[in-house]
Amino acid sequence: MAPTEFTTDADWNALYIDGEWVEPGDRDEIAVENPATREQVAAVPAGTEADVDRAYEVAADAQSEWADAPADERAAVVQDAVDLLDERRDEILESLAVESGSANPKAFAEWQTAQGMCYHAADLAGKLGTETSDSMIPGKENEVERVPEGVVGVISPWNFPFNLSMRAVAPALATGNAVVLKPASATPITGGLLIARIFEEAGLPDGLLNVVTGHGSDVGDRMAGHPELDVMAFTGSTEVGKQVAATAAENLALPAMELGGNNPFVVTEDADLDAAVDSAVFGSFLHQGQICISINRHLVHESIYDEYVDELAERAENLPIGDPRERDNVVGPIIDEGQRDQILEYVERTVEQGATLETGGDHDELFVEPTVLSDATNDMAAACNEHFGPVAPVIPFADEDEAVELANDTEYGLAAAIHSGDLDRARDLADRIDAGMVHLNDQPVNEEPAIPFGGMKASGLGRYDGEEILNELTTTKWISTQTETREYPF
Repeated sequence: MAPTEFTTDADWNALYIDGEWVEPGDRDEIAVENPATREQVAAVPAGTEADVDRAYEVAADAQSEWADAPADERAAVVQDAVDLLDERRDEILESLAVESGSANPKAFAEWQTAQGMCYHAADLAGKLGTETSDSMIPGKENEVERVPEGVVGVISPWNFPFNLSMRAVAPALATGNAVVLKPASATPITGGLLIARIFEEAGLPDGLLNVVTGHGSDVGDRMAGHPELDVMAFTGSTEVGKQVAATAAENLALPAMELGGNNPFVVTEDADLDAAVDSAVFGSFLHQGQICISINRHLVHESIYDEYVDELAERAENLPIGDPRERDNVVGPIIDEGQRDQILEYVERTVEQGATLETGGDHDELFVEPTVLSDATNDMAAACNEHFGPVAPVIPFADEDEAVELANDTEYGLAAAIHSGDLDRARDLADRIDAGMVHLNDQPVNEEPAIPFGGMKASGLGRYDGEEILNELTTTKWISTQTETREYPF
């Protein structure tokens, strides 16, 4: 049989429930647009609450048998998915370029990270063993089993749709759970339906992965509040994440939340300036800054501030911008008009508040120019908000205490980075910054399958990746056996 297409040219106008592609019928449809050209490339059904109900019901029915399947059987399915990622890489990269506006460096990094997530997930399948423990009761034997939670709901975002869906879906399936996935309405293919097709071809039994496309406003509450839900895995804004977590908690489902960030990039006076600017350009402008862990604020020592601003602005001006399908382009389009307008508003307000526009600040359709703002302060619009765009406000500091105060002056605590010529000094600064992830002599856009990923404060609950993900997707069960007659006090 000929291989199924993995590009946006395929027919994606269906839900995926219980191993079947469900045609739209009388449902409304959602247009999928290429943000670089504004052309419609596909349509998908606008799922309903009834679709969500059916997806959860079949997931719950299928899950118990899957949980009892041997670990190597679950791992083999995930490994087959890895093989498909290898074989169909170019198609996946093309789909990311067309649907999410991903230039090649970003699309490749997303594919590579998703592949690593699947490798790691296959290994997690064997981690659901039984441990024994001593008892304080004579003649008692204790066993602690790690078992799957049950049904995992996944609501994924549009910025890294393939990776951020896969990092929840693959480990959930590997550890014996079933999944109901609702991708973002802007990226329903790479965030959901493409993943369903991958696991379908990998031989995943019916009912274990179900994809309901639709608007969050229509089905989001039912996704988060369904009685069959055991874990709600959400990646998105803090504002929406709070609502999703509260809805899930009403049914005592565990919320696993990766939320917003306002990530500081600290450059000390003894840093290698060229290396710091290299990091800054990547960390600010990769995927047009539409990354929760991108640099939101550049905190630079006053003694090197002017030189840093000049170099950063020059580099930003020379970044190739345009259709991401052209491999030389680095900066692609913003996902939609609403996001674009919010970014430009932050820039305009920041200039009105006294910052200097060094470069950028303009747009052509959905292409926003890489923008550098000097003379910025922490309370200006592009600095105090998660701007989620190709915007670099640069803020001076006088000493380490001020740098730490500025870095921590936000409700968020997702990621941070520090450039310094003294790694011991940088390590001390890292300990003082309130962030779940801090990178020394690098920038904050990092994710590795074997390392826990998550934030502090308003940036989320729980951790993805590493073995920490087991705490979100599995639970423990204590079984004790009294091998000798126990003596009771009464």
